Amino acid sequence: MSSTKYIFITGGVASSLGKGIVTSSLALLLQERGLSVTIQKLDPYLNVDPGTLNPYEHGECYVTEDGAETDLDLGHYERFLGINTSQANNVTTGRIYQFVIDKERKGDYLGKTVQIIPHITDEIKRRIMLLGKSKKYDVVLTEIGGTVGDIESLPYIEAVRQIKFELGSTNTLFVHLTLVPYLSATGELKTKPTQHSVKVLLENGIQPDILVLRAEKHLNRGIRKKVALFCNVEYDAVIESIDVSTIYEVPLLMQKEKLDQIAIRKLDLQETKAPDMGPWTEVVSRLKNPESTIQIGLVGKYVELTDSYKSIIESLSHAGATYKCKVKVNCIHSEDISKDNVSELLKDQHGIIVAPGFGDRGIEGKVLAVSYARKQNIPFLGICLGMQCAVVEFARDVLGLPKAHSTEMKPRTPDPVIDLMEEQKGITAKGGTMRLGAYPCTIIKGTKVYKAYRKTSIKERHRHRYEFNNEYLEEFEKNNFIASGINPDSQLVEIMELKNHPWFIGVQFHPEYSSTVMKPHPLFISFVKASMDESVEKI
Repeated sequence: MSSTKYIFITGGVASSLGKGIVTSSLALLLQERGLSVTIQKLDPYLNVDPGTLNPYEHGECYVTEDGAETDLDLGHYERFLGINTSQANNVTTGRIYQFVIDKERKGDYLGKTVQIIPHITDEIKRRIMLLGKSKKYDVVLTEIGGTVGDIESLPYIEAVRQIKFELGSTNTLFVHLTLVPYLSATGELKTKPTQHSVKVLLENGIQPDILVLRAEKHLNRGIRKKVALFCNVEYDAVIESIDVSTIYEVPLLMQKEKLDQIAIRKLDLQETKAPDMGPWTEVVSRLKNPESTIQIGLVGKYVELTDSYKSIIESLSHAGATYKCKVKVNCIHSEDISKDNVSELLKDQHGIIVAPGFGDRGIEGKVLAVSYARKQNIPFLGICLGMQCAVVEFARDVLGLPKAHSTEMKPRTPDPVIDLMEEQKGITAKGGTMRLGAYPCTIIKGTKVYKAYRKTSIKERHRHRYEFNNEYLEEFEKNNFIASGINPDSQLVEIMELKNHPWFIGVQFHPEYSSTVMKPHPLFISFVKASMDESVEKI
């Protein structure tokens, strides 16, 4: 194919309707048809990236292999498609403005007045089309964050309007996702919000080609005809997106609604094969028809917003499907944990995960959770700060260093078992300055981690400033808490594993970023299996 096709996905009426899931589903169906696809997210906020955002603000910060701190939707893209995204797959208004203003300061605009149109919109267009030009994808899907009508989204809407004008209707496609609310008082589905949302799009020069209607009740023929007529969309291009028990069922529903077929026809992509969704259907069946259930306690300090730990929760789901096991995740706020109630809060858990995070709020609750898992022989997985908490707990309780801590929390601790990495010293800027992206790790044979990975050389993604202090390593290993994974270049400890325990592993990296639906992460598979064994023992 000579030219790349571009699909733009917008949302209206309300946020959190699932644009990222619908976008990922359409991309998966096109991928299964033999097309080379990728997905890009345009975020309208002024932050350069979500790296400095509190998880309460924007959910988790997802990290790509090349070290980009991005929106959590990129996690969905990778989990559905099984391909890596990069810095180019996430564009923010902050990054756009920063780039344009830097050019202005250098004098690149030759004295011209710098304006939203054309300078900001031209840069948006350049970023959108960069993926298509550089990698020669057949289709680039671009999800525009926020809802239509938001002031901050207007430059993006104008930019994609221009792209359609420049490339033509057979090279561009607009998919608009809206809500059709159900009013229980009258027993009706209401289409007026969708009509108003499309009207706003039309006012900005965009006629949607496909409407995806999110609803909790099935759409009848009359509603579809009404929406098609009033929104100037073909009847078969009015797509139903009903609530489902698992997000991984959405691609199958979109296939049933013929979303991919409509996109193929409108983009004139004739030479494609029928998608083989058999393996995907099998995974969905395993998720929907579990033969056992386990309870996993997820200890963190952002648990009020489960999107803060989206990748961890999804990774547990992937691993559970491997064993036809439903993984029930119980989020436990680390600030709520005390010596008096730790046993009561954690006693029914078959496995415990201490989650990543920053800062000292809730840190002692995490340390108590680690202690309980270690002493009660409950399968334990510590991720990033969770691994560091395991090191602190062991140093205090087993090595006899009661004031051991991380210098992040206690800069003057006499026993800094976790310390600032050497290359981080002297860095004052917060954004984009951590150890980010994929780094190699050499695994020691004969360990539980080796049994999980079944290889000695791996690469995993990082997002941290502090690291295990190697000055204490000999003492830890004398007491059976060993470094089972080491960075071969820097000798930094990547994995700590307790020998005399059924399953007790802490990792400095983030394995949850690498788990996909069709290829669950080996660490989560091993952890879930150990937790299943624990559930049998507790019966």
